[in-house]
Amino acid sequence: MYKFIRNFLFLLPAEASHDLALFSLSIANKIGLLSLLKVKNDKTPVTVMGIQFPNKVGLAAGLDKNGKHIVALSKFGFGFIEIGTVTPQAQPGNSKPRLFRLPKAHAIINRMGFNNYGVDNLIQNVNLAKDAGFDGILGINIGKNLSTSVEDAVSDYLIGLRQAYFYADYITVNISSPNTPGLRSLQYGEELDHLLSKIKAEQMSLSLEFKKYVPIAIKVAPDLTDEEVKNVAETLLGNNLDGLIATNTTLDKTEVENLKHGEQAGGLSGKPVKDMSTKVIAEFYKHLQDQIPIIGVGGIASAADAKAKLDAGAVLVQVYSGLIYEGPGLVKKILKVVD
Repeated sequence: MYKFIRNFLFLLPAEASHDLALFSLSIANKIGLLSLLKVKNDKTPVTVMGIQFPNKVGLAAGLDKNGKHIVALSKFGFGFIEIGTVTPQAQPGNSKPRLFRLPKAHAIINRMGFNNYGVDNLIQNVNLAKDAGFDGILGINIGKNLSTSVEDAVSDYLIGLRQAYFYADYITVNISSPNTPGLRSLQYGEELDHLLSKIKAEQMSLSLEFKKYVPIAIKVAPDLTDEEVKNVAETLLGNNLDGLIATNTTLDKTEVENLKHGEQAGGLSGKPVKDMSTKVIAEFYKHLQDQIPIIGVGGIASAADAKAKLDAGAVLVQVYSGLIYEGPGLVKKILKVVD
């Protein structure tokens, strides 16, 4: 059934089909069709970052940037859902077209540029989802506005952290999107240490204010050398971060350079990033061990792909591009194999 739906959606421009699919999901949920999915969660809950997750399979950020479709997406059987990336102020993102499918590689290239309606709008949508009965684990992914310089990025992350803190089960700091100029420089050296120290101090202040501790994870790129992984790991440990999400999209288009759209600027996701992401997870685990948990994401299109991430050192996994190509049944397939 999903293959038929996918073939229809793939006749449309990628971003149009994305929007139509999400809109249709929410309509289907309202009239009760998504209850037919019947995804049974009989897994033993797993505690990560102090949170009890119903299962190990989550939705990665980027699919539902504004949190408008939380309730519908939760019917897929996810153990957790991450929404965003959201910025302090609304922004349109990069000019269209900015989303490209590469079906032969089961891949996607995007240069969306953090298009979203702003953090206040996202919080409104989170409240609507909770009013509608959503009680699952929710992550909120925060970023900086394009108009904010990299030198002032900390201020945007602190705004996002303050606004999202009360409503999130965990917060992800996205410093690895390739589509905001200069953002990835925040992954390195003194800039990373400065950012994390400010975020950690604000987290401590907010935990006292709201009388609850909301863990913070950092999302990194797959385009890191072993030495860079070591340095990032040491900085995460030095700042007592709660979690690591590895990885975001890659700028390495070697595997798709001869395909239609393979030359497009932006981050590459899907199957071509699978092995690169798994390698980075394994390299991080060498340094972090079990001190900071790793959430593995990147190219998961099967239960075997998810298991490889867990075997490399991840404790949870997230899907996105694989969901586009394989459909909601992917979650059920992974849950059959993953403990």
